[in-house]
Amino acid sequence: MNRPLAERMRPQSLNDYVGQKQLVGQGSILRKMIDSGHVPSFILWGPPGVGKTTLAKIISKQLDIPFYTLSAVNSGVKDVREIIEKVKSSRFFNSLRPILFIDEIHRFSKSQQDSLLAAVEDGTITLIGATTENPSFEVIRPLLSRCQVYVLKSLNDDDLLELMNKAFTEDVELKKKNIKVEETAALLRFAGGDARKLLNILELVIEADENGEIVITDTKVIDRLQENPVAYDKGGEMHYDIISAFIKSIRGSDPDGAVYWLARMVAGGEDPKFIARRLVIVAAEDIGLANPNALLLANACFDALTKIGWPEGRIILAETTVYLAVSPKSNSAYEAITNALAEVEKSGNLPVPLHLRNAPTRLMKELNYGKDYKYAHAFEGNFVQQDFLPEEIKDKKFWFAQKNPQELKMQEHMKNLWKK
Repeated sequence: MNRPLAERMRPQSLNDYVGQKQLVGQGSILRKMIDSGHVPSFILWGPPGVGKTTLAKIISKQLDIPFYTLSAVNSGVKDVREIIEKVKSSRFFNSLRPILFIDEIHRFSKSQQDSLLAAVEDGTITLIGATTENPSFEVIRPLLSRCQVYVLKSLNDDDLLELMNKAFTEDVELKKKNIKVEETAALLRFAGGDARKLLNILELVIEADENGEIVITDTKVIDRLQENPVAYDKGGEMHYDIISAFIKSIRGSDPDGAVYWLARMVAGGEDPKFIARRLVIVAAEDIGLANPNALLLANACFDALTKIGWPEGRIILAETTVYLAVSPKSNSAYEAITNALAEVEKSGNLPVPLHLRNAPTRLMKELNYGKDYKYAHAFEGNFVQQDFLPEEIKDKKFWFAQKNPQELKMQEHMKNLWKK
């Protein structure tokens, strides 16, 4: 049985590698290090299907050094230690450090990442990690400080078309076929900058039309993908469509719709942290001040998920999803910051009124910094009227209460305080 097209087209050298010219093009930093034979530990950060794993393998092959690989999804501290011990026992003096490639390194726990530190620090291994998540949030600081971070970008349309043409002219199977490309818009849209997805879709469309000339059109691509939803993966258009449906169901106060789309993501292998992050955003953006507890619960959901893990974490996500869906809705905080940002863009950096400025030095006090500021707690009801905006916009309003019990109460309280 033939290997999948994406696997057959996996580049074996930097000259065959498509995209990421900023990293591996002639004269680039990483290319220079590879050519010199001295590669430090680093982390490749980028979306799925842009060549992170392939690049790590090419480096190992070009430098002719041992290559060990682990997936953070199914490997633990024990697996890391076994590889490190194996490297220590088999490495010859002055030989190049073997590469340990860890896919989805953001899924490693703190203790798992800690187990790598000593081997990276003393040069036992060269670590190459791959992640789709921001390493600043997902990789522990001591490990991050020992690694360079290189950002890989989604492939642009020219890169994808170059890859498609390479497949037609170089792949041992596709060269035998009579393929005509009439339209590429749908192919490029569904690929979404992902090389692997592009090749998977091509293979799917070509396999469905084996008789005579194979003509690739937008309609054919769309029809074939609708018949085979598994052709989508969590990094592509279906990923974004489903998370959009999920958020809109919560915003629209439909717990059944929200839980259904949650189930679709869980069944599809979506990253649970991605879902939890979206819940935190929804709680602030769409429920907001109508039910401030929503943000507390969403944040607790994220924390609990990291402690409990999978598969029980799906229950935590479901509880939070239902709670947010049935909560009253308000986007007044979202509108307030949008209004304020528009004013900042319009009026620029207006000076801070003197009475609101800090006065830590004698000179600042002599310049009237902080003069006439009224300390609210020194007044009845812990409130006193004074201006808190620059003089030029002192009467501007950015926050407007919406018609829900919580905010109407807030609005009444503000009216009682600010009688003027």
